[in-house]
Amino acid sequence: MVSENNDPNQQQSGSNGESSNHKDEGQNHQEQSPQVKTSRGRTLIIFAVILLMASVGGVFYWLHARQFEDTDDAQVDGNLSPIGTRVNGSVVKVYVQNNQAVIVGDTLVDLDPRDSQVDLDQARAQAAQARSQVAAEQPTVPITEVQSSTNIVSAKADVASAQAAVAAAERDQDQAAAQVLQQQAANTRAQTDLNRYRILVEKEEISKSDFDQYDSNAKQQAANLQAMQSALLAAERTVDQRNAQLEQSKSKLVQNEETAIPQLLTRRASVQQQQANLKTVEAQLGQAQLNLSYTKILAPVAGIVMKRSAQVGERVSAGQQLLTISEIGDLWITANFKETQLQHMRPGQHATIYVDSLDHDFNGSVETIGGATGSIASTLPPENATGNYVKVVQRIPVRIKLDSDQDQLNHLRPGMSAQPRVRTN
Repeated sequence: MVSENNDPNQQQSGSNGESSNHKDEGQNHQEQSPQVKTSRGRTLIIFAVILLMASVGGVFYWLHARQFEDTDDAQVDGNLSPIGTRVNGSVVKVYVQNNQAVIVGDTLVDLDPRDSQVDLDQARAQAAQARSQVAAEQPTVPITEVQSSTNIVSAKADVASAQAAVAAAERDQDQAAAQVLQQQAANTRAQTDLNRYRILVEKEEISKSDFDQYDSNAKQQAANLQAMQSALLAAERTVDQRNAQLEQSKSKLVQNEETAIPQLLTRRASVQQQQANLKTVEAQLGQAQLNLSYTKILAPVAGIVMKRSAQVGERVSAGQQLLTISEIGDLWITANFKETQLQHMRPGQHATIYVDSLDHDFNGSVETIGGATGSIASTLPPENATGNYVKVVQRIPVRIKLDSDQDQLNHLRPGMSAQPRVRTN
Protein backbone atom coordinates (compact mmCIF):
# COMPACT_ATOMS: atom_id res chain seq x y z
CA MET A 1 0.00 0.00 0.00
CA VAL A 2 1.62 3.23 -1.13
CA SER A 3 1.08 6.62 0.75
CA GLU A 4 0.36 10.00 -0.94
CA ASN A 5 3.21 11.71 0.90
CA ASN A 6 5.71 9.52 -0.87
CA ASP A 7 4.86 11.20 -4.16
CA PRO A 8 7.73 13.60 -4.90
CA ASN A 9 5.69 15.65 -7.36
CA GLN A 10 3.01 16.31 -4.82
CA GLN A 11 5.56 17.28 -2.20
CA GLN A 12 7.16 19.74 -4.55
CA SER A 13 3.90 21.26 -5.58
CA GLY A 14 2.84 21.55 -1.99
CA SER A 15 6.01 23.32 -1.01
CA ASN A 16 5.68 25.66 -3.92
CA GLY A 17 2.10 26.52 -2.94
CA GLU A 18 3.03 27.30 0.66
CA SER A 19 5.85 29.57 -0.38
CA SER A 20 3.59 31.49 -2.69
CA ASN A 21 1.02 32.08 0.15
CA HIS A 22 3.69 33.42 2.48
CA LYS A 23 4.82 35.80 -0.17
CA ASP A 24 1.26 37.19 -0.63
CA GLU A 25 0.77 37.72 3.09
CA GLY A 26 4.09 39.54 3.40
CA GLN A 27 3.20 41.83 0.57
CA ASN A 28 -0.21 42.70 2.17
CA HIS A 29 1.40 43.35 5.56
CA GLN A 30 3.92 45.67 4.07
CA GLU A 31 1.16 47.57 2.25
CA GLN A 32 -1.08 48.00 5.45
CA SER A 33 1.59 49.09 8.04
CA PRO A 34 1.88 52.83 7.06
CA GLN A 35 -1.90 53.30 7.15
CA VAL A 36 -2.24 51.75 10.64
CA LYS A 37 0.59 53.81 12.01
CA THR A 38 -0.93 57.03 10.61
CA SER A 39 -4.36 56.22 12.16
CA ARG A 40 -2.88 55.46 15.56
CA GLY A 41 -0.85 58.66 15.50
CA ARG A 42 -3.90 60.75 14.77
CA THR A 43 -5.82 59.06 17.60
CA LEU A 44 -3.01 59.73 20.04
CA ILE A 45 -2.80 63.37 18.96
CA ILE A 46 -6.55 63.87 19.30
CA PHE A 47 -6.51 62.20 22.77
CA ALA A 48 -3.57 64.34 23.85
CA VAL A 49 -5.31 67.52 22.66
CA ILE A 50 -8.52 66.55 24.43
CA LEU A 51 -6.59 65.71 27.63
CA LEU A 52 -4.72 69.02 27.43
CA MET A 53 -7.93 70.96 26.89
CA ALA A 54 -9.61 69.12 29.80
CA SER A 55 -6.61 69.86 32.03
CA VAL A 56 -6.60 73.52 31.06
CA GLY A 57 -10.36 73.71 31.54
CA GLY A 58 -10.06 71.96 34.89
CA VAL A 59 -7.38 74.38 36.03
CA PHE A 60 -9.45 77.38 34.94
CA TYR A 61 -12.56 75.93 36.64
CA TRP A 62 -10.60 75.30 39.82
CA LEU A 63 -9.19 78.83 39.79
CA HIS A 64 -12.70 80.17 39.25
CA ALA A 65 -14.45 77.88 41.73
CA ARG A 66 -12.00 78.59 44.56
CA GLN A 67 -13.26 82.19 44.58
CA PHE A 68 -16.72 81.08 45.76
CA GLU A 69 -18.22 79.33 48.76
CA ASP A 70 -21.68 77.82 48.60
CA THR A 71 -24.00 75.68 50.68
CA ASP A 72 -27.43 74.12 50.41
CA ASP A 73 -27.99 74.36 54.17
CA ALA A 74 -29.76 77.74 53.97
CA GLN A 75 -33.21 79.21 54.09
CA VAL A 76 -35.11 82.48 53.80
CA ASP A 77 -35.59 84.07 57.23
CA GLY A 78 -37.82 86.85 58.50
CA ASN A 79 -39.42 88.24 61.62
CA LEU A 80 -42.58 86.58 62.87
CA SER A 81 -44.35 89.12 65.07
CA PRO A 82 -46.78 87.61 67.59
CA ILE A 83 -49.80 89.86 68.12
CA GLY A 84 -51.50 89.60 71.49
CA THR A 85 -53.83 91.57 73.72
CA ARG A 86 -52.58 93.94 76.41
CA VAL A 87 -55.83 93.96 78.39
CA ASN A 88 -58.44 91.47 79.48
CA GLY A 89 -61.64 91.43 77.49
CA SER A 90 -64.01 89.65 75.17
CA VAL A 91 -63.47 89.50 71.41
CA VAL A 92 -66.32 91.23 69.61
CA LYS A 93 -64.91 91.31 66.08
CA VAL A 94 -62.05 89.83 64.05
CA TYR A 95 -61.13 91.64 60.84
CA VAL A 96 -58.49 89.35 59.30
CA GLN A 97 -58.02 85.77 58.16
CA ASN A 98 -54.96 83.60 57.71
CA ASN A 99 -52.78 84.49 54.69
CA GLN A 100 -54.30 87.98 54.51
CA ALA A 101 -51.93 90.85 53.80
CA VAL A 102 -52.03 93.78 56.26
CA ILE A 103 -50.23 97.10 56.58
CA VAL A 104 -49.24 99.12 59.61
CA GLY A 105 -52.32 100.52 61.36
CA ASP A 106 -54.86 98.04 60.01
CA THR A 107 -57.45 96.95 62.58
CA LEU A 108 -57.02 93.28 63.46
CA VAL A 109 -59.28 92.56 66.45
CA ASP A 110 -61.80 94.51 68.54
CA LEU A 111 -62.38 93.80 72.24
CA ASP A 112 -65.43 94.85 74.24
CA PRO A 113 -64.60 98.45 75.37
CA ARG A 114 -67.30 98.89 78.02
CA ASP A 115 -65.27 97.73 81.01
CA SER A 116 -62.35 99.93 79.99
CA GLN A 117 -64.73 102.87 79.49
CA VAL A 118 -66.03 102.51 83.05
CA ASP A 119 -62.48 102.46 84.39
CA LEU A 120 -61.71 105.57 82.35
CA ASP A 121 -64.72 107.45 83.71
CA GLN A 122 -63.75 106.53 87.26
CA ALA A 123 -60.18 107.67 86.67
CA ARG A 124 -61.41 110.98 85.29
CA ALA A 125 -63.55 111.57 88.39
CA GLN A 126 -60.60 110.80 90.67
CA ALA A 127 -58.41 113.14 88.65
CA ALA A 128 -60.97 115.95 88.99
CA GLN A 129 -61.14 115.39 92.74
CA ALA A 130 -57.35 115.42 93.05
CA ARG A 131 -57.14 118.67 91.07
CA SER A 132 -59.70 120.26 93.43
CA GLN A 133 -57.67 119.21 96.45
CA VAL A 134 -54.51 120.69 94.94
CA ALA A 135 -56.36 123.92 94.11
CA ALA A 136 -57.67 124.12 97.69
CA GLU A 137 -54.30 123.33 99.25
CA GLN A 138 -52.04 125.58 97.19
CA PRO A 139 -53.28 128.93 98.68
CA THR A 140 -52.54 127.70 102.21
CA VAL A 141 -48.80 128.09 101.60
CA PRO A 142 -48.80 131.89 101.08
CA ILE A 143 -51.51 132.23 103.74
CA THR A 144 -49.37 130.36 106.23
CA GLU A 145 -46.35 132.43 105.23
CA VAL A 146 -48.26 135.69 105.75
CA GLN A 147 -49.72 134.47 109.04
CA SER A 148 -46.32 133.46 110.31
CA SER A 149 -44.84 136.82 109.38
CA THR A 150 -47.78 138.62 110.98
CA ASN A 151 -47.50 136.59 114.16
CA ILE A 152 -43.79 137.32 114.39
CA VAL A 153 -44.34 141.04 113.85
CA SER A 154 -47.19 141.03 116.40
CA ALA A 155 -45.07 139.13 118.90
CA LYS A 156 -42.24 141.59 118.46
CA ALA A 157 -44.71 144.45 119.04
CA ASP A 158 -45.99 142.68 122.14
CA VAL A 159 -42.42 142.34 123.39
CA ALA A 160 -41.75 146.01 122.77
CA SER A 161 -45.03 146.96 124.50
CA ALA A 162 -44.23 144.70 127.43
CA GLN A 163 -40.76 146.19 127.69
CA ALA A 164 -42.30 149.68 127.74
CA ALA A 165 -44.80 148.57 130.36
CA VAL A 166 -41.96 147.18 132.47
CA ALA A 167 -40.08 150.44 132.14
CA ALA A 168 -43.21 152.42 133.10
CA ALA A 169 -43.87 150.13 136.06
CA GLU A 170 -40.28 150.50 137.20
CA ARG A 171 -40.60 154.29 136.96
CA ASP A 172 -43.81 154.12 138.97
CA GLN A 173 -42.00 151.95 141.48
CA ASP A 174 -39.16 154.39 141.74
CA GLN A 175 -41.61 157.28 142.07
CA ALA A 176 -43.54 155.42 144.76
CA ALA A 177 -40.31 154.63 146.60
CA ALA A 178 -39.35 158.31 146.48
CA GLN A 179 -42.77 159.29 147.75
CA VAL A 180 -42.43 156.76 150.57
CA LEU A 181 -39.09 158.27 151.55
CA GLN A 182 -40.56 161.76 151.38
CA GLN A 183 -43.58 160.71 153.39
CA GLN A 184 -41.40 158.93 155.90
CA ALA A 185 -39.58 162.24 156.49
CA ALA A 186 -42.85 164.15 156.80
CA ASN A 187 -44.25 161.51 159.15
CA THR A 188 -41.09 161.56 161.27
CA ARG A 189 -41.30 165.37 161.57
CA ALA A 190 -45.01 165.17 162.35
CA GLN A 191 -44.48 162.55 165.03
CA THR A 192 -41.60 164.57 166.49
CA ASP A 193 -43.75 167.70 166.58
CA LEU A 194 -46.56 165.72 168.19
CA ASN A 195 -44.28 164.43 170.96
CA ARG A 196 -42.88 167.92 171.59
CA TYR A 197 -46.36 169.50 171.65
CA ARG A 198 -47.62 166.73 173.93
CA ILE A 199 -45.11 167.90 176.50
CA LEU A 200 -46.12 171.49 175.99
CA VAL A 201 -49.85 170.69 176.29
CA GLU A 202 -49.17 168.87 179.52
CA LYS A 203 -47.44 171.95 180.80
CA GLU A 204 -50.37 173.92 179.44
CA GLU A 205 -48.04 176.07 177.45
CA ILE A 206 -50.19 175.60 174.37
CA SER A 207 -53.86 175.23 173.95
CA LYS A 208 -55.64 171.94 173.64
CA SER A 209 -56.90 172.88 170.16
CA ASP A 210 -53.40 173.46 168.86
CA PHE A 211 -52.34 170.07 170.22
CA ASP A 212 -55.31 168.38 168.57
CA GLN A 213 -54.27 169.96 165.30
CA TYR A 214 -50.75 168.57 165.59
CA ASP A 215 -52.12 165.22 166.68
CA SER A 216 -54.41 165.09 163.64
CA ASN A 217 -51.54 166.12 161.37
CA ALA A 218 -49.33 163.32 162.80
CA LYS A 219 -52.02 160.73 162.30
CA GLN A 220 -52.58 161.95 158.72
CA GLN A 221 -48.88 161.77 157.97
CA ALA A 222 -48.74 158.25 159.37
CA ALA A 223 -51.73 157.27 157.25
CA ASN A 224 -50.13 158.88 154.23
CA LEU A 225 -46.93 156.91 154.87
CA GLN A 226 -48.87 153.70 155.09
CA ALA A 227 -50.68 154.57 151.86
CA MET A 228 -47.39 155.39 150.16
CA GLN A 229 -45.89 152.11 151.31
CA SER A 230 -48.92 150.24 149.98
CA ALA A 231 -48.53 152.10 146.65
CA LEU A 232 -44.84 151.14 146.57
CA LEU A 233 -45.75 147.50 147.20
CA ALA A 234 -48.36 147.69 144.42
CA ALA A 235 -45.78 149.25 142.11
CA GLU A 236 -43.35 146.42 142.87
CA ARG A 237 -46.05 143.86 142.10
CA THR A 238 -46.87 145.73 138.88
CA VAL A 239 -43.20 145.55 137.88
CA ASP A 240 -43.18 141.81 138.53
CA GLN A 241 -46.38 141.43 136.52
CA ARG A 242 -44.99 143.50 133.65
CA ASN A 243 -41.77 141.41 133.68
CA ALA A 244 -43.87 138.23 133.56
CA GLN A 245 -45.82 139.64 130.59
CA LEU A 246 -42.53 140.57 128.95
CA GLU A 247 -41.21 137.03 129.36
CA GLN A 248 -44.47 135.67 127.96
CA SER A 249 -44.24 137.98 124.95
CA LYS A 250 -40.61 136.97 124.38
CA SER A 251 -41.54 133.28 124.64
CA LYS A 252 -44.38 133.81 122.18
CA LEU A 253 -42.00 135.59 119.81
CA VAL A 254 -39.49 132.74 120.01
CA GLN A 255 -42.26 130.23 119.46
CA ASN A 256 -43.55 132.09 116.39
CA GLU A 257 -40.03 132.41 114.99
CA GLU A 258 -39.25 128.73 115.56
CA THR A 259 -42.54 127.40 114.25
CA ALA A 260 -42.87 129.70 111.23
CA ILE A 261 -40.54 127.68 108.97
CA PRO A 262 -41.80 124.22 110.06
CA GLN A 263 -45.40 125.32 109.54
CA LEU A 264 -44.52 126.64 106.10
CA LEU A 265 -42.65 123.43 105.25
CA THR A 266 -45.59 121.38 106.48
CA ARG A 267 -47.97 123.28 104.24
CA ARG A 268 -45.63 122.92 101.29
CA ALA A 269 -45.27 119.20 101.99
CA SER A 270 -49.03 118.89 102.11
CA VAL A 271 -49.30 120.66 98.76
CA GLN A 272 -46.58 118.43 97.31
CA GLN A 273 -48.41 115.39 98.62
CA GLN A 274 -51.60 116.53 96.94
CA GLN A 275 -49.68 117.23 93.74
CA ALA A 276 -48.07 113.79 93.90
CA ASN A 277 -51.49 112.28 94.44
CA LEU A 278 -52.72 114.23 91.42
CA LYS A 279 -49.85 112.86 89.31
CA THR A 280 -50.68 109.36 90.46
CA VAL A 281 -54.33 109.80 89.56
CA GLU A 282 -53.40 111.37 86.22
CA ALA A 283 -51.11 108.41 85.53
CA GLN A 284 -54.02 106.10 86.32
CA LEU A 285 -56.16 108.19 83.99
CA GLY A 286 -53.56 107.84 81.26
CA GLN A 287 -53.39 104.10 81.84
CA ALA A 288 -57.18 103.89 81.65
CA GLN A 289 -57.09 105.79 78.35
CA LEU A 290 -54.41 103.42 77.06
CA ASN A 291 -56.41 100.39 78.18
CA LEU A 292 -59.40 101.72 76.28
CA SER A 293 -57.27 102.19 73.18
CA TYR A 294 -55.88 98.66 73.61
CA THR A 295 -59.37 97.24 73.06
CA LYS A 296 -58.79 97.99 69.36
CA ILE A 297 -55.80 95.87 68.31
CA LEU A 298 -53.95 97.37 65.33
CA ALA A 299 -51.22 95.91 63.14
CA PRO A 300 -47.83 97.21 64.36
CA VAL A 301 -46.04 95.85 61.28
CA ALA A 302 -46.87 95.03 57.68
CA GLY A 303 -46.96 91.44 56.48
CA ILE A 304 -49.05 88.30 56.11
CA VAL A 305 -51.41 87.06 58.83
CA MET A 306 -50.83 83.52 60.07
CA LYS A 307 -51.71 81.37 63.11
CA ARG A 308 -54.93 83.28 63.78
CA SER A 309 -56.55 81.92 66.93
CA ALA A 310 -58.87 84.81 67.89
CA GLN A 311 -62.57 83.98 67.72
CA VAL A 312 -65.60 86.20 68.31
CA GLY A 313 -66.96 85.78 71.82
CA GLU A 314 -63.70 84.41 73.21
CA ARG A 315 -62.60 85.72 76.60
CA VAL A 316 -58.91 86.66 76.38
CA SER A 317 -56.38 87.62 79.02
CA ALA A 318 -53.60 90.19 78.88
CA GLY A 319 -50.61 88.77 77.05
CA GLN A 320 -52.57 86.08 75.21
CA GLN A 321 -51.45 85.65 71.59
CA LEU A 322 -54.21 86.09 69.01
CA LEU A 323 -52.32 85.81 65.71
CA THR A 324 -48.91 86.18 64.07
CA ILE A 325 -47.74 88.50 61.29
CA SER A 326 -44.95 87.35 58.97
CA GLU A 327 -42.96 90.44 57.98
CA ILE A 328 -42.30 89.60 54.34
CA GLY A 329 -41.03 93.10 53.67
CA ASP A 330 -37.86 92.53 55.69
CA LEU A 331 -36.33 89.19 54.75
CA TRP A 332 -32.79 87.82 54.79
CA ILE A 333 -30.98 84.56 54.16
CA THR A 334 -29.56 82.44 56.96
CA ALA A 335 -26.83 80.21 55.49
CA ASN A 336 -25.10 77.61 57.68
CA PHE A 337 -21.62 77.43 56.19
CA LYS A 338 -19.03 74.92 57.33
CA GLU A 339 -16.34 76.38 59.54
CA THR A 340 -13.78 75.49 56.87
CA GLN A 341 -15.59 77.75 54.40
CA LEU A 342 -15.29 80.91 56.50
CA GLN A 343 -11.55 81.49 56.16
CA HIS A 344 -11.92 84.20 53.53
CA MET A 345 -15.55 85.18 54.10
CA ARG A 346 -16.11 88.77 55.25
CA PRO A 347 -19.14 91.10 55.67
CA GLY A 348 -19.94 93.02 52.50
CA GLN A 349 -18.97 90.28 50.06
CA HIS A 350 -21.38 89.77 47.17
CA ALA A 351 -23.62 86.72 47.16
CA THR A 352 -25.97 85.07 44.68
CA ILE A 353 -28.89 83.18 46.19
CA TYR A 354 -30.82 80.57 44.28
CA VAL A 355 -34.30 79.91 45.69
CA ASP A 356 -35.64 76.48 44.83
CA SER A 357 -39.34 77.26 44.94
CA LEU A 358 -39.03 80.25 42.59
CA ASP A 359 -36.23 78.83 40.40
CA HIS A 360 -34.72 82.30 40.50
CA ASP A 361 -31.43 83.91 41.53
CA PHE A 362 -31.34 86.87 43.89
CA ASN A 363 -28.46 89.21 44.66
CA GLY A 364 -27.30 90.04 48.15
CA SER A 365 -24.29 90.57 50.37
CA VAL A 366 -22.87 89.07 53.55
CA GLU A 367 -24.16 91.14 56.46
CA THR A 368 -22.93 89.37 59.59
CA ILE A 369 -21.25 86.13 60.62
CA GLY A 370 -22.65 84.27 63.61
CA GLY A 371 -21.04 84.49 67.02
CA ALA A 372 -21.10 80.73 67.67
CA THR A 373 -21.68 77.44 65.97
CA GLY A 374 -25.13 75.97 65.75
CA SER A 375 -24.27 73.19 68.19
CA ILE A 376 -23.10 75.62 70.87
CA ALA A 377 -26.24 77.74 70.46
CA SER A 378 -28.53 74.70 70.68
CA THR A 379 -30.66 73.88 73.70
CA LEU A 380 -28.40 70.96 74.63
CA PRO A 381 -24.84 71.91 73.64
CA PRO A 382 -22.25 69.11 73.44
CA GLU A 383 -20.22 68.33 76.55
CA ASN A 384 -16.79 67.71 75.09
CA ALA A 385 -15.19 67.78 78.54
CA THR A 386 -16.55 64.28 79.22
CA GLY A 387 -13.92 62.86 76.88
CA ASN A 388 -16.43 61.43 74.42
CA TYR A 389 -15.32 63.85 71.74
CA VAL A 390 -15.68 63.13 68.05
CA LYS A 391 -14.38 65.82 65.75
CA VAL A 392 -17.16 66.97 63.42
CA VAL A 393 -16.99 69.90 61.04
CA GLN A 394 -19.26 72.52 62.61
CA ARG A 395 -21.49 75.03 60.88
CA ILE A 396 -21.81 78.74 61.69
CA PRO A 397 -24.86 80.79 60.61
CA VAL A 398 -24.14 83.64 58.21
CA ARG A 399 -26.73 86.34 57.61
CA ILE A 400 -27.01 87.49 53.98
CA LYS A 401 -28.84 90.70 53.22
CA LEU A 402 -30.95 90.75 50.07
CA ASP A 403 -30.59 93.69 47.71
CA SER A 404 -33.75 95.78 47.36
CA ASP A 405 -35.80 96.32 44.21
CA GLN A 406 -35.30 92.86 42.75
CA ASP A 407 -37.71 90.94 40.61
CA GLN A 408 -39.89 88.42 42.50
CA LEU A 409 -38.58 89.67 45.85
CA ASN A 410 -42.16 89.97 47.11
CA HIS A 411 -42.70 86.27 46.43
CA LEU A 412 -40.18 85.17 49.05
CA ARG A 413 -41.48 83.70 52.27
CA PRO A 414 -39.65 82.75 55.49
CA GLY A 415 -38.64 79.11 55.51
CA MET A 416 -38.04 78.72 51.77
CA SER A 417 -34.97 76.68 50.88
CA ALA A 418 -32.08 78.59 49.33
CA GLN A 419 -28.61 77.95 47.96
CA PRO A 420 -26.34 80.96 48.49
CA ARG A 421 -23.04 81.35 46.66
CA VAL A 422 -20.61 83.91 48.14
CA ARG A 423 -17.71 85.37 46.21
CA THR A 424 -14.85 85.46 48.74
CA ASN A 425 -12.15 86.93 46.41
